Amino acid sequence: MPLSAVIVDDEQLARDELAYLLKNTGEVDVVAQGKNGLEAISLIKEHNPDLVFLDVQMPGLDGFGVIKKLLDKKVPLPKIVFATAFDQYAVKAFEVNAVDYLLKPFDKKRVAQSVQRARAKQDSGALPAEKIDSLLRMLESQKPQLSKILLKSVGRMLLVDQREICYASIEDGVITVVTAGPSGIEGHSNCRTLEELLDSLDPNLFWRAHRSFLVNINRIREVVPWFKSSYQLRMDDKKQSEVPVSRAQTKRLRELFGL
Repeated sequence: MPLSAVIVDDEQLARDELAYLLKNTGEVDVVAQGKNGLEAISLIKEHNPDLVFLDVQMPGLDGFGVIKKLLDKKVPLPKIVFATAFDQYAVKAFEVNAVDYLLKPFDKKRVAQSVQRARAKQDSGALPAEKIDSLLRMLESQKPQLSKILLKSVGRMLLVDQREICYASIEDGVITVVTAGPSGIEGHSNCRTLEELLDSLDPNLFWRAHRSFLVNINRIREVVPWFKSSYQLRMDDKKQSEVPVSRAQTKRLRELFGL
């Protein structure tokens, strides 16, 4: 019986190449493909595949973040093969019980070897509870904080330090990120939702003040009383933009600043 597999990679060419190589092994049936971490979780829950080829570096929720979300949601982990262009993730990949680790560009023989390793481990069963607990702790401790965020701005792709981000907003499915200070920039994120962007940001710095806005709490310049006991936040960008606080988040605002 062929192994069922899901491929998740934010690059279409990488997905196509890997699907082609897997088909040529004659031992794998690719049942679905996804382009980001949120799609990975959905496809794994839907198809319950034997094997997942998972890109490590993806906008928003990365490959290791996918594993943590699956564990959090108590979804049984399939066999994982991590794929990336950078080998510094190799040790961490095997710490999360990966079957194998593929470097890009993919090599035909190496892909076939990964399939054989996955088949050899097919009967090993689910992870025991104590292994899952230790895996969760490891992922939490190694979760990269204050990593840089990729923004597209005026035809350029810029890497921005999280601490420089002032706020992010979404309109018509497009996420705009604004950085702080007089020389601040405005660019667009590859993430599809604010939830996805928030997953890649430091939860100690960023707060969902409104369904359409995320703010860096260290970049709030002023809390402005607003209509009917609501508030606006004046931010530390060059326009001193005002961000609304939803009624549901007013209590959290009071807790943050002792209002």
